[in-house]
Amino acid sequence: MSRFDRISAISLVRPQFFGRVMRITLPALLLCGTAYAQTAPTQTAPTQTTPTPAAPPPGAPPPSAGIAPAPADPVVARVNGTNIRQSDLRAAAQAMPDNARGVPPQMLYPMLLEQAVDGQVLLLAAKKAGLEHDPVVAKQMADASDRALQTAMLGREIGPLLTEDALKARYDRDIASKPGQEEVHAKHILVADEPEAKKIIGELKKGGDFAALAKKYSTDPGGAQGGDLGFFRREEMVPEFAGAAFAMKPGEISSVPVHTQFGWHVIQLVERRTAAPQTFEAARDELRQKIIQDSVAAVIARAKQGVSVELFNPDGSPVAPTADPAAPAKP
Repeated sequence: MSRFDRISAISLVRPQFFGRVMRITLPALLLCGTAYAQTAPTQTAPTQTTPTPAAPPPGAPPPSAGIAPAPADPVVARVNGTNIRQSDLRAAAQAMPDNARGVPPQMLYPMLLEQAVDGQVLLLAAKKAGLEHDPVVAKQMADASDRALQTAMLGREIGPLLTEDALKARYDRDIASKPGQEEVHAKHILVADEPEAKKIIGELKKGGDFAALAKKYSTDPGGAQGGDLGFFRREEMVPEFAGAAFAMKPGEISSVPVHTQFGWHVIQLVERRTAAPQTFEAARDELRQKIIQDSVAAVIARAKQGVSVELFNPDGSPVAPTADPAAPAKP
């Protein structure tokens, strides 16, 4: 029995258990992901047998005339005259946590409906108690409003840049159109001091086996595998190590130890290659994040134009105009 089957079985036998789960998770809905919106619109109400209407009298208008079509966003509940619509439930379902997304819509609907009604009832009670005038609550409401506007602004500007066509265009420009990156396959032995590294180089010159010496001397966890680092690109290693490795020829062992922040390295270059560009599927998520980061920075930069910004230190003194805004403030 799968995890989902067990959850379904529990909820069918003990509905009150499932209700408690939903009451715990639903208050946090606005912090989470998507589900019901992708399935709910395709669900239909249980089939009911409807009597065939009698034939209209001669000269009567067609049966459909004057009959309003079913609303696209029907009212599903009404609390003191305030409508709760199907779209409200879909919005709540879109924010459901991952562990509830597989719940069948026919089970999910009554739970979401109950929570929507409960939320509206609580809202009425809070307003009746005048909580919106509480300074702390008012500040929280204002902050939530500000965050919604900020999110809407970013969504409007960045959303069109994240379509599949936009991602593919960015992939073609930044990855597919450029030559593959050079990679090297290397091994290394890492020790704490230069004299020991020089001693190992001496043993290698006398015919010592690199993998055996790595297992014997290397303090790097990879020493147990003979110090093999596999293939890597230049930017994946610290500059000192990458500079030495990429300057070597296949089969060559570093003639002098290479010093980095981790210690002293003896390097053996195994081979070089030019790696093929990443596929679109492999690069998709990284491209998406890069577009989001670049676009957020661009949107903020445009928004700052013509806006006065003053910075202050923690003690309230103004930050010097020449100071770098990105630099940490004085303690």
